[in-house]
Order: sequence, then structure tokens, then C-alpha cells
Amino acid sequence: MRLPASKIVTPNVTAKEKWLGYLIGPAGALLLNAVLATYLNVYYTDVLNLTPLWGGAFLTIFPIVSKIIDAITNIVMGQIIDRTKTKEGKARPWLLLSAPLVTVTGILLFTVPNASDTVKAIWVMISYNLFYSFAYTIFNMSHNLMVPLSTREGTARGGLSVFNQITAIMMSGILVALVFPMVIMPAIGVDQAKWITLMSILAILALPLTLLEYFFTKERVTEEAEAAGEQSELSFGQQMKLLFTDKYMILMYAYFFIYTIGVTLKNLGLVYYCNYVLGTYNDGITQMLVSVLGGIPMGIGIFAVWPLAKKFGKRNVTMWGFVIYAIGSLICWLFPHHLIIVLVGQFIKNIGGLPCAYVFMALFADCLDHVEWKTDIRADGTAMSIYNIIAVAMVGIMTGVFNWMLAAAGYIAPVTANSTSEAAAFLAENGYTAQVALESLKPAADGVLTVAMQQPESVTGVISFAFVGLEVFTGAALAVILFFLDVEKNIPKEQAEIAARRETKA
Repeated sequence: MRLPASKIVTPNVTAKEKWLGYLIGPAGALLLNAVLATYLNVYYTDVLNLTPLWGGAFLTIFPIVSKIIDAITNIVMGQIIDRTKTKEGKARPWLLLSAPLVTVTGILLFTVPNASDTVKAIWVMISYNLFYSFAYTIFNMSHNLMVPLSTREGTARGGLSVFNQITAIMMSGILVALVFPMVIMPAIGVDQAKWITLMSILAILALPLTLLEYFFTKERVTEEAEAAGEQSELSFGQQMKLLFTDKYMILMYAYFFIYTIGVTLKNLGLVYYCNYVLGTYNDGITQMLVSVLGGIPMGIGIFAVWPLAKKFGKRNVTMWGFVIYAIGSLICWLFPHHLIIVLVGQFIKNIGGLPCAYVFMALFADCLDHVEWKTDIRADGTAMSIYNIIAVAMVGIMTGVFNWMLAAAGYIAPVTANSTSEAAAFLAENGYTAQVALESLKPAADGVLTVAMQQPESVTGVISFAFVGLEVFTGAALAVILFFLDVEKNIPKEQAEIAARRETKA
């Protein structure tokens, strides 16, 4: 079958490619994923009230088992990409397929039927794996390979990496950090019908935007390999051996492994931290302040990071950034209940996180080029499958760990009531204390009250560690790893030798 042709035909990266293919195109799927990373677990614990299911075991075990499945599908998808040969590249064609799949499965995540707990559990497990282990795996694998496969020219590739991350950090951050806590969450509360409507809109938005990414990207590196007649017949095991006998790839994967653990637990803890430790449930202010003031450096970074990386090196600015990152996290952890201090700590922390956020994929691409220089083999699909396995496995494991911690600490989910008297009766019956006085609660448009409970200190301690404590340790560990990751010092020479080999072959 002949695939629709790319709108990009030039040998060099163009402005149209940056803006449409790398900034706007991925916005839909990445926005949906960013919202899910922050709120899907909230949907499970607060809307579907699945925390007590099977004595707390369901939300602990199901994410871990699901991510084992996801890891397997990532391996399969990496091999499929490496063996895909079309005029449109080996990764881009899968963007085309992922567009409708992400939309449909994204909607299914939230249309859980109002039935027995067993039916809910089965629907959650199936829909979760259809989205993450199937649809989003296809999108994420192909999307993440666009920067490494776009060009070898260092400045252009770094620019694409920055544009790629602007979408993930800024566009998603504006909605997740501003609109959701201030407007959307107070409006939808724990009403499942409103959640379904909202998330369906976001899922549908991903379809046309992902098609835009397909049409305005180009795999120049793949085209070079095909022109030179290169074809890798190595098995998955042989490619794994190539990758895991290279010290830079080992360091890169160790770096990403530790980073993902910290970021995942932080993302899971954000809403709970703002609702129960720093502020009150869906107050519309606390989460916005934490996310926005902490995220302002990300906006500055659009203009500052790449010039600094070109002057001092991608590794160096990222390494020293993580030292600052750990200091900011420590400030927050020492004073978890003090809003002003936490905001200052978040600001410092995110200044430190700037280089990692914007130049990581360019550094990863350097490692892939180094492996090619050493072995004369490009193992893009396998390398990205390992990268994604780390990402999805840690998301599943840390989600399970976080939910186990909440259940073990005694987390109490909010409830809905039609009146203050009904809410008061529920509290009295169960021995709970409302987080704020019932008389001060504002009902939603349909008159329903959402009543959040005052959490035990054990719960607030767990949430504080998840959001601000763990990254003190991960930040310090990442700085140490990056000290040894000096791959870029020889990369211009290695790329020149790769180009000379290809000219000889051609």
C-alpha cells in the first residue's frame, strides 16, 4: 500500500518542519498523555473509588502487570520499526496508524460502566492496556524516533529536540497547570459523566494533530542508510548486545531509569499534595501556583538552554542542572506545608531541570550515532524500545507503589452528597472529618457537593515524599551519572567518519 507522502522534501530542516511537525503536531497526543499522567490515577481513586478494591491490591498490582505487557509490546514494536521499509521511512508510517488508535482507546479509558466492582476492574484493565500497551506504544515509539532520525546536523537536531519538548512542557503544562486546577477540576469534581465528556474531547483532538506530525516530518537519516544500501539483519538479542556493551548507552539508560522513577512519583503525587498537604481539595489555587510558578523556568528555557548547551556542552549543563534540581527539591521537602517556601523551591528545582527537559533527546541521538560509528549498525528501534520499556515499566511500578503507599497509610477518598445534611450523616456514620466545614463547600452546577476528608498524618507524609522528597536523591544520582556521560566530545569526528563510510558504499 502506498502511503501519503511527506510535505517536507528539502534535505535540510525547515521552519515549517519545526513548527508543524515537532511543535504543533505532537501536541494532541502529548497533551492527552500529560493529563492522564496527572489525573488518571485520581479518576481511579476518587471517581471510581477503586482504592479499597480487593483490600487495596487491585490498584497496586494491576498497573505493574499492565506495564509488563507494555514492556513486551515495546520490544515487539521496536523490532517492527527496525524492519519497516517504506518510502516514508521506518517510524513515520506508524504515526499514521497511531492517530485513530490513540483517540479511540483514550475514550475507552474513561467510559467505565456503572456496574459491579468486577466489571469495573475488567474494563479498567482492558482499556488501560489497549491505550498504553497498544495505541500509545505505537505513537510514542515512532514519535520519539523523529528527532534522532530527522538529521545528523547537530544544531538542527538540537533545535528539533527543543521544539519537540516545548510541546510536552509548555502546551501540556499550561492546561494541566492552569486550566485544570483552576477551572476544570472544580467544575467536574467526581462526576463521571463530566470526566468522560472532557477526556473524549482531548482524545479526539489528538487525531488531526498526530496526522499533522506525520505529514510534516522527514526521516533523513533513514533515507541516507537506504541510499547507501545498508540493511541490518541482526536479531533483537544481537542488537541488545551491541547496545549494552557500549558504556554510553548503559549510562544513558541508567540515567533515564533513575529520572523516570523520580518524575513518575512526583507526577502521581502532585494533585494529592496540593489537595491535602499544601492546600484544600480542588481549591483552584494551590495546584495552579505550584505548577505555574515552579514551571516559569521552563518558559525561560526555550531561549536559554540551547545556547548554553552549545557553549558548555549538553552533558555539562544537564549535570550541573541536576545539582540545582536536588537543592530545590530539598528546600521543598524540609518545609512541605509552607506555600511560599515550596514555591521558591519549585522555582529553583525547575531551573535545574531545564537542560534535561530540552536537550535529552539530542544527547540520546548522539549515543545512537556513537553506537553506529563503533559497529556500523543503526539499532534505532531496539534502542527506543529499551528506552520506552524503562518509561512504561517505571510508570507501572511506581503507580503500584504509590497506590500501595496510599492504601497502607489509610487514604480516604472524597464522596459526593446532595446536601450538607446528607454529607454530615455520612461523616458521622464512618467517623470521618471533612477537610473544610461543610457549610463553606460550594456545590457544582447540578447541586452536588464534593466532600474531601481530612487525611491522617501517615497519608500526608507519604504524599510529601512522593512529590518533593524522592527527587532530592534522584537529582544527586543523575548528576553523578552525567559526569561520566561525555559522548559528545568526539561526536563531530564520529559523524564525519560515518558520512565518509556511506559515501564509499554509495
